[in-house]
Amino acid sequence: MAKITTVKTKPYTDQKPGTSGLRKRVTVFQQNQHYAENFIQSIISVIEPAERQTATLVVGGDGRFFMKDAIQLIVQIAAANGNGIMSTPAVSCVIRKIKAVGGIILTASHNPGGPNGDFGIKYNISSGGPAPEGITNKIFEISKGLQEYHICPELKVDLSKIGKQTFDVDTFKPFTVEIVDSVDAYAEMLRGIFDFAALKELLSGANHINVRLDAMHGVVGPYVKKIVCEELGSPANSAVNCVPQEDFGGHHPDPNLTYAADLVKTMKGGEYDFGAAFDADGVIKSETWWAVIAANVTSIPYFQKTGVKGLARSMPTSGALDNVAKALKMPLYESPTGWKFFGNLMDAGKLSLCGEESFGTGSDHIREKDGLWAVLAWLSILATRKQSVEEIMKDHWQKFGRNFFTRYDYEEVDSDAANKMIKDLETVMFDASFIGKKFSSGDKTYKVTVADNFAYTDPVDESVSKNQGLRIIFSDCSRIIFRLSGTGSAGATIRLYIDSYEKDPQKIDQDPQVMLAPLVDIALKVSHLHEKTGRTGPTVIT
Repeated sequence: MAKITTVKTKPYTDQKPGTSGLRKRVTVFQQNQHYAENFIQSIISVIEPAERQTATLVVGGDGRFFMKDAIQLIVQIAAANGNGIMSTPAVSCVIRKIKAVGGIILTASHNPGGPNGDFGIKYNISSGGPAPEGITNKIFEISKGLQEYHICPELKVDLSKIGKQTFDVDTFKPFTVEIVDSVDAYAEMLRGIFDFAALKELLSGANHINVRLDAMHGVVGPYVKKIVCEELGSPANSAVNCVPQEDFGGHHPDPNLTYAADLVKTMKGGEYDFGAAFDADGVIKSETWWAVIAANVTSIPYFQKTGVKGLARSMPTSGALDNVAKALKMPLYESPTGWKFFGNLMDAGKLSLCGEESFGTGSDHIREKDGLWAVLAWLSILATRKQSVEEIMKDHWQKFGRNFFTRYDYEEVDSDAANKMIKDLETVMFDASFIGKKFSSGDKTYKVTVADNFAYTDPVDESVSKNQGLRIIFSDCSRIIFRLSGTGSAGATIRLYIDSYEKDPQKIDQDPQVMLAPLVDIALKVSHLHEKTGRTGPTVIT
């Protein structure tokens, strides 16, 4: 019988979950006594005691370093608090399928892995979506006052063994851990969304297309191999870097133009018709994919059955979706960064398709961004329209216009310097003379019509989220946005977003960085970002 031990601990003051849970360097979790245990206990403690006795908790992760250790801790703490538990990376899918009380995702998404990299712990609620602010605030309050946690240190789970493992735990009834093949559960869900016969013909039929999918040694690799290659028939070499590794092969698992340079180079060779890269937990990078999906929803059987209840994007992201929503007369929501806001709209039956500026795309089939779903959605469009990606994009821009968009990430900036830069910029923007002010760069002149710090009132529960990003909007609908990201693990990450709409057919094929250069210049001058942070340029440009 596994004995429950009560361990005395001290609270930490820095365990406030950010946009995607608690993210820190691996060394923070390893070198600070009881650091991981404290946060896990704080999560368990938000589940009502009466629920814990019969509840099932789903656990999964992106395979990064320290994940196996963390899973054992979660099992041991959950057992001591009276929880059942399942381990699976397709957490949102399985939470919804088995009606679990919630789930814990062990991921730091696109952040680097390995012993010197990052680790993260995120809690998802029973809907399958990220915990809303009310719950994450409660977790933080518990963590600040935590004096003890409960654990069964003798309980060890064989994570390599599919099936149920049952343990006797003190006064609780038998405690069951079930290790499942989450690839099968996820594939079953996708079969109910897409026309797999049409996709198989597209990928392995007489006139098949060639695809290149790079999993970047993240958790989505086995899903890609199983579904795209084995089930849909795409050749094995269609999928690369599909073996998950704790350090992601020594690479940065962020599929932007910098870290996915090999894929970009390969696609330029002309051998492949379609390419995509995924971050560590299966998110795909593209700023306009969901706008094209929204414009072609009838290509996907799921939407043929359900219809489209509404569209949504996070505030900082490209306005490409707005143009589709307006033309097709679909409801559109603009929310703060964070999938939890989309989840609230989906649960209320107001939202079907959405996307956000970390380039995650998804629909209401689950309550998380879903990169492989996005790939199959696009392949469904190719199968229906029988055009190339280039032809589809050009047709889309001709019909809806094009939003040129870029994001500059300044990572691990000194926190004090970053906060002061934002505060000083806010002072400039909120001066009465700023509205109507004109800025010129090159041969372009822009007039300010809006200057604010974005606030959002949730149309479902009327909760208010303030200070979600500084916006400068110009008379031609171009936008400059500054925000401090909540997904970094050290220092501060400043993100600068530039968005400009163009409907002139002669200009829609231009290079985005060339088209956006005047706005970038204005953004850097008005914010004095480089001077105030000591940086000479961004860490990454997307």
